[in-house]
Amino acid sequence: MKFIESIKNVWKIEELRNRIIVTLSLLLVYRFGAQVVLPGIDASQLGGLAESTDGGLLGLLNAFTGGAFANASVFALGIMPYISASIVVQLMGIAIPYLQKLQKEGASGQKKITQITRWLTIAICLLQAPGYLASLPALGIPQSAFLLGTGGLFYFSSVIILVTGCIFAMWLGEKITDKGIGNGISLLIMVGIIATLPQSFVQEYAARVTESNGGLIMILIELVVWFVIILASIMLVMAVRKIAVQYARRTASGGYEKAAAGGSRQYIPLKLNASGVMPIIFAQAIMFVPGLIGRSSFMKDTAAGLWMQTNFSDIFGFWYNLIFAILIIIFTYFYTAITVPTNKMADDLKRSGGFIPGIRPGSETSEYLDKIMSQITLPGSIFLALIAIFPAFIVKLMNVTQGWALFFGGTSLLIMVGVAIDTMQQINSYLLNRHYDGLMKTGKNRKAVA
Repeated sequence: MKFIESIKNVWKIEELRNRIIVTLSLLLVYRFGAQVVLPGIDASQLGGLAESTDGGLLGLLNAFTGGAFANASVFALGIMPYISASIVVQLMGIAIPYLQKLQKEGASGQKKITQITRWLTIAICLLQAPGYLASLPALGIPQSAFLLGTGGLFYFSSVIILVTGCIFAMWLGEKITDKGIGNGISLLIMVGIIATLPQSFVQEYAARVTESNGGLIMILIELVVWFVIILASIMLVMAVRKIAVQYARRTASGGYEKAAAGGSRQYIPLKLNASGVMPIIFAQAIMFVPGLIGRSSFMKDTAAGLWMQTNFSDIFGFWYNLIFAILIIIFTYFYTAITVPTNKMADDLKRSGGFIPGIRPGSETSEYLDKIMSQITLPGSIFLALIAIFPAFIVKLMNVTQGWALFFGGTSLLIMVGVAIDTMQQINSYLLNRHYDGLMKTGKNRKAVA
């Protein structure tokens, strides 16, 4: 009843209601575009492409695009080129002084970084679009499906449409962020992943029930395990280590006196998994490389090339997941080191008159925060790696279909959990600001403030 009352309160706030309507409308446009097939391709002959993308690495790509990859849609590239460009710009910001300068310029600098990211997105699209089109015949689309042939006209028009589709999806995401609720780019990815959930579950249900492979009991067990994994993912996303901070009490003369009982005590929340899903995305990108090397002309007939093709094309295999987990742990340390500025945190704390009890302000505080981050990053990275490779355990131990197994961990589940929590927190802040009970906290309803 309290949850229903909270939903009613959400609808009472005009600004929040309008933002939710805008968000849902733009997401609907994105889902509609994912069903629009590229001009010149017969939509009735895409069955082979759908079968090729059922499971494995291509299944993962198809999940991120919400099925647009398997539909040969105008949104077939999805929003991933923009994500790739954002990652590249963020990493380049470590080494390139110009980008470092822009990062320190506030809103104006961020605007220029956004423009650089957009141009880099177009460049990545121009590389990926021809590769996607060239791979369509090998992925199961017969030549008869190409109504205009596969000549220069088809390639030129299709590349333009695919690049435009990606840019339009990027624009939708930015509009959701500005005019809607939540992070637009993340919501587009999450909606794409969720779009494949019903079909994957129906396939698993058919495999269990109609083929007498465990029946409803196994379906129930799988749902219980799935619920437990979701709870574990929420714990990973929300877990923080609180570092107590004491602030000096300001005197009447404008100076500070040493904090005593009257000084205010607060906390610095250091996240157990400060890097989010970025280590998984980095590791996933690298895991494509061995398979490509194994299929290259100079390696495909060698023993090493055959081993790479066999072991790195199966995302549920032992060697794939072992190396995948190791890379996630390494990238978690790397990404945490570049995104959690302990030196800046220590300087800001010193300027605001705060200190960690028992630790001197300045470099000693920075070293202490860095030590704590190193200590909590190890269990956080191991936990993240275990969740990332858990679909492989599900496939081997419970014989789950590959499409359904992808929702038992990995990038898909963590993105859904992280984006859902972030969106709920934004809605929660609107409710609390208007003196309503939040969605994430129980309590008595309070009268709204106009």
